[in-house]
Amino acid sequence: MNANANAKANANANAKANAKADRKARPERDSASPLLEIVENARIVICCGSGGVGKTSTAAAVALRAAERGRRTCVLTIDPARRLAQALGLDLLANTPKPVRGKGVPSAGDGAGPGSLDAMMLDMRRTFDEVIERYARDEEQLDRILANRFYQRLSSTLAGTHEYMAMEKLYELHESHRYDLLVVDTPPTRSALDFLDAPDRLNELLDARAFRLLIAPARRVGGGYLKGLNLATTAMTRMVRRLTGSELLAEVGEFFAAFEGMYDGFKERAQRVYELLKLGSTAFVVVATPEAGALREAGYFANRLAADRMPLGALVVNRVHQARPIPEVPASALERLAGGGADARLLAELLEQHHALEALAAAEQERIASLLARVPNIGVVQVPLLADDVHDLAGLRRLGARLFAPIPVSPGHPDGVG
Repeated sequence: MNANANAKANANANAKANAKADRKARPERDSASPLLEIVENARIVICCGSGGVGKTSTAAAVALRAAERGRRTCVLTIDPARRLAQALGLDLLANTPKPVRGKGVPSAGDGAGPGSLDAMMLDMRRTFDEVIERYARDEEQLDRILANRFYQRLSSTLAGTHEYMAMEKLYELHESHRYDLLVVDTPPTRSALDFLDAPDRLNELLDARAFRLLIAPARRVGGGYLKGLNLATTAMTRMVRRLTGSELLAEVGEFFAAFEGMYDGFKERAQRVYELLKLGSTAFVVVATPEAGALREAGYFANRLAADRMPLGALVVNRVHQARPIPEVPASALERLAGGGADARLLAELLEQHHALEALAAAEQERIASLLARVPNIGVVQVPLLADDVHDLAGLRRLGARLFAPIPVSPGHPDGVG
């Protein structure tokens, strides 16, 4: 190696050493979790994502943290795991909010501070009944609808009803002005987009055009008119046939006849809810896992929110794998392992597993980075894979510690995240 090359190599080595010393002298600064501003300032938080990504636990942990920070909070959850439901005091189905009782959980009137935490588990059928009660013009119309077999199936099983009723209950609680913050755990749908699309589909089913098709036959069922009517010409009636079977077509017609005059109220209410979701005081928190499918759904949903001009607050990626550096092995231990044997084989297996974990963690980070390239300007919280499921208040606090932990920011990093 000539003198110039040797000098250049020394200069590079010195530069690296100086940079390393500089990094130690300038420790990583921390950026606040994007969820912190949300729990302090938002009025409504909607936790969305495809099924099985941890929406319920995330919503409950966010609500608990907000209450502990002094806000009157209510979490509206959909079908939580039994142990988590019990932790929130929801072991019995309740369609009205009730206080969460537990060690350290603030509650109204306990003198510990202004915060409180209420929780409720949506009873879809009861909420639909309450909506019918709100818009029925008299007791006769109300009784006809509630007793109708098609309505009973519609209110319990039709795809989209869960989402529609969750928004109805959200609007009701918002208008009551009882809470500083409402946190909604959205239904466990296959696709996150179902949450935004399902209410429109339900409104289409209840559209006045269906009245014109079905009311007249319903009034002449006794004359056999309905039997000869070809109802298979619309998507709506094909859905009705799948749901109910042709033997209930008479009840379908009777339902729409009884529903006459109520559709406008439903439509106007849905529009008010939709406008509420677009307010700056609302924040959508998109929840995913690092699997490709869940991140793809999260990307679709984030872009849909942007297209609909709805406020995207943060992305939470749960169950992220982490591979920590392998600790340095003392020289004496290496000498002992060099001779082979059971210890050496065990070390080789452990190293192989660690390399596999490193590859998995790297692949997850690549997928997350790819999503962020398609959905810029969104705060991201990564929650590592926890040792056990979240099923009690202690677990919610452990999850909250991860959700609200400061995020390290490396100096000079292009996107600000280390």
